[in-house]
Amino acid sequence: MSTSTTEQPGSTGASTDLTLSYWNGVKAVFGLEMRQRLRARAWYIMLVIWFFVIGLVFLLASVTTAATEGSGAILFDLVVGFVLFFGLLVAPGLSANAVNGDRAAGTLAILQITLLTPGQILWGKWLASWVASLAFLLVSSPFIFWALALGGVNPAEAFTSLLMLSVELGIVSAIGIGISALANRPLFSIVTTYMVVALLGIGTLITFGLSYALVDEENVEVTYSYLDYPPGTDFSAPIPASVELECVTRTQLQTVHHTDRTTWLLAANPFVIVADSVPYSRGGDFGQVSQPANPDVYVQPGIMEGISVGVRLLQAGPDYETTCEEAQGFGRDLPDESFPIWPLGLVLQSALAGGLLWLGRGKLATPARRLAQGTRIA
Repeated sequence: MSTSTTEQPGSTGASTDLTLSYWNGVKAVFGLEMRQRLRARAWYIMLVIWFFVIGLVFLLASVTTAATEGSGAILFDLVVGFVLFFGLLVAPGLSANAVNGDRAAGTLAILQITLLTPGQILWGKWLASWVASLAFLLVSSPFIFWALALGGVNPAEAFTSLLMLSVELGIVSAIGIGISALANRPLFSIVTTYMVVALLGIGTLITFGLSYALVDEENVEVTYSYLDYPPGTDFSAPIPASVELECVTRTQLQTVHHTDRTTWLLAANPFVIVADSVPYSRGGDFGQVSQPANPDVYVQPGIMEGISVGVRLLQAGPDYETTCEEAQGFGRDLPDESFPIWPLGLVLQSALAGGLLWLGRGKLATPARRLAQGTRIA
């Protein structure tokens, strides 16, 4: 840590004013944290396990989708989804005991009595946790580039996916650091961080599902079309190939769900944020259901693309008129005014992480007015 010594006019040099730049303090804490993590054998073991798990999933998926049209895009989406899923499991473990773990070991007080401020300590620990989690993304890169080599994914999709994965790992790490500063026990902070991550990933889905009954509208006139054989077709004998299906349109009263009013509940979901931010262009316009270039060949969308399409359909609300093209499986064209939901999700997640860090900063301020019973100082 770099310091500067300033002598006051008229002094004999006995008293000095030591100052430490903010960034240098953050770098000092970051360096200490990274050296501790690099010495830990468990971190390397987790990296090896991560590599083999992602590799096994990728190889099994490669065999399954070998004969599928657009297998490269499907594999890429699969790798991105699994990296995000496992990242949400690993990142809390790398950050949720970073502060109270040092407090329990008696080493946090050593940092607090130096020139370091609570903000510098939190920022340094957060950066170290984020970099440690990004190492798992780096280990997954061979399979990501392998999927890219198979084709079907443009560079914009790949770059955006990797960028948003990094951002999500950083936000989860910040949540873990904030809870670690607030909680006194490492085990409690780890469990709480996993609960918060589960609330974002699964709790948003449950909340959205429970809100389904609140947006019902009954006795709505809906028109739907489907393909059927012409009247008088004899089904007792083989139907000639020359017989063309006819588009039949019917109207009925039914209950519709105005999901356009509650889709915002899914905004903070990490999978929705990553999937909705990617500019997919695999046969359709961005924000619309992709249609295959060859109508005779069905292109199966990947996991993340399917999530993005599903969210956009929910944003569009009920479909009052289903055409024969939609009934054939080409999907529904979304309105041009549909807007992405991922910026709202990033704002909500960042507000949560920032609030926890701000509250945690107050817990690190010295001198402390009150300490929990059994808290170790040094």
